Amino acid sequence: MKIALAQLDYLIGDFEGNTAKMIDMAHRASNRGADIVCFGELAVCGYPPRDFLEFRNFIQLSKQAIEKLAVETTDIAIVVGAPRINPVLAGKDLHNAAFFLYDKKIQFIADKALLPTYDIFDEYRYFEPGTIFKSFEFKDKKIALTICEDIWDVPNKNIEVGIENPLYKFNPLDEMDDTFDFILNISASPFNYNHARERLDVVRANVLRYGVPMFYCNHVGAQTEVIFDGGSLVVSPDGSVYDEMPYFKEHVEIYDLGDVVKGREDKERQKDKITLIHDALIVGLQDYFSKLGFSKAIIGLSGGIDSAVTTALAVEALGAENIRVLLMPSQFSSDHSINDARKLAENYGIQYDIITIKELYDEFMEKLNPIFGDIPFNVTEENIQARSRGVLLMALSNKFGNILLNTTNKSEMAVGYGTLYGDLCGGLSVIGDVYKTDVYRLARYINRHEELIPINSIEKPPSAELRPNQKDSDSLPEYDVLDEILFRYIEERKGPDEIIADGFDATIVRRALSLVNRNEFKRYQTAPVLRVSPKAFGVGRRMPIVGKYLS
Repeated sequence: MKIALAQLDYLIGDFEGNTAKMIDMAHRASNRGADIVCFGELAVCGYPPRDFLEFRNFIQLSKQAIEKLAVETTDIAIVVGAPRINPVLAGKDLHNAAFFLYDKKIQFIADKALLPTYDIFDEYRYFEPGTIFKSFEFKDKKIALTICEDIWDVPNKNIEVGIENPLYKFNPLDEMDDTFDFILNISASPFNYNHARERLDVVRANVLRYGVPMFYCNHVGAQTEVIFDGGSLVVSPDGSVYDEMPYFKEHVEIYDLGDVVKGREDKERQKDKITLIHDALIVGLQDYFSKLGFSKAIIGLSGGIDSAVTTALAVEALGAENIRVLLMPSQFSSDHSINDARKLAENYGIQYDIITIKELYDEFMEKLNPIFGDIPFNVTEENIQARSRGVLLMALSNKFGNILLNTTNKSEMAVGYGTLYGDLCGGLSVIGDVYKTDVYRLARYINRHEELIPINSIEKPPSAELRPNQKDSDSLPEYDVLDEILFRYIEERKGPDEIIADGFDATIVRRALSLVNRNEFKRYQTAPVLRVSPKAFGVGRRMPIVGKYLS
């Protein structure tokens, strides 16, 4: 028996396009001798469909897509995910289902049992858990068909905080009514820089537990902030990686079951954190623009590291001809910042314009002075500069149709080191899930073959240049310290006492965490953030704006 895995990039709600893509891949796989072709979880409608699932027409279109795919199964079986109406009156209206299609009919359906409700997931909002677990037979082989659920090590997400929940110790494979020869798992497993390793470890654990091979098929591409890395897996009964498909690329591969059973392969891919983050951000940019019908981007280029890295990523993702940058020096901007920005634009051959903002700033101050009186210069005047730049960038965005990319990093976004309606403007936050220390690593990775980002942008002390001789360290801890504290609080969910016990200064810890919580209101008003970490700002981190904890 030959099994094809097709990791594809779907568009949410594009039933016609998604179905056509899968039919084309099924024909290709059939022509190459495959008996089964596997597509991803909820592939017919795209993942995550969220509240589209509440529209009856959306579910009807999903049903029609399954029927259309079934027609194409004369010579090859198709495994595909889609929502389906719950036939029982009790519970939620829908199941998250995997369909096995063959001979122009639905031959078998498996419903997802473990519906995640952590981080970006909210599946129990829409779906009723499956309760029937059976293997089925196809061409003399018994198959266990599952949907993602045996992949994720969900218990750890509760045990970490001392909560026991028997549901999370449940594995649908344990409940199968019979033995099975192999496992087919269709998934929509979002990327973060740790997941590829975690995913492989859990797949291997399941394979070794049941003594049969697993064919695991993932999505690839991005849906707004959620990025899928592909990396579909075939693991042999001995736990060896028979194949790990490419990251961040559509790919189809066919495997002979007999060869997979033999094992003894070692085709695991390298999993370098910065490489993965870089490639994920490129895909995130490309899909955000292509799926929304955009083509051109504009960026405020300051000469600093954040705007330089954002510009470099945008050029790689969209092409130099589609990038425009605006340099907006003020009376506080250093000559080297202007020169660094100009040099980067010239290195990439991208269009750039220079508009000084001193006159705009002076005009604002002239109008405001009768009201401000003798109140000393403070953050107000700094924010006026940032908002002047935001107005200019949005004007060019509106006039020429270029989507403004936000350049704020995760460290700054965490502590509120940014101006609403100023440097926090933008249609998409490119590096808002990348800590400042990793932004520097990204810059060096981008420069791995040649100096594209000026070395001075990497080596000079970071500064917003909104007042004379300003440095970020004037108001923030050094980033190598701050980022370690923020990681423990945001990603690891440690409280202040735990972080202090890790060896950090108590005053710095409490101030940093207080800044994070006090600036939640800003993050609620910023652009979607491309998600590359285990805990990004946005839909996966739900914090109250008004609260007292660490305030």
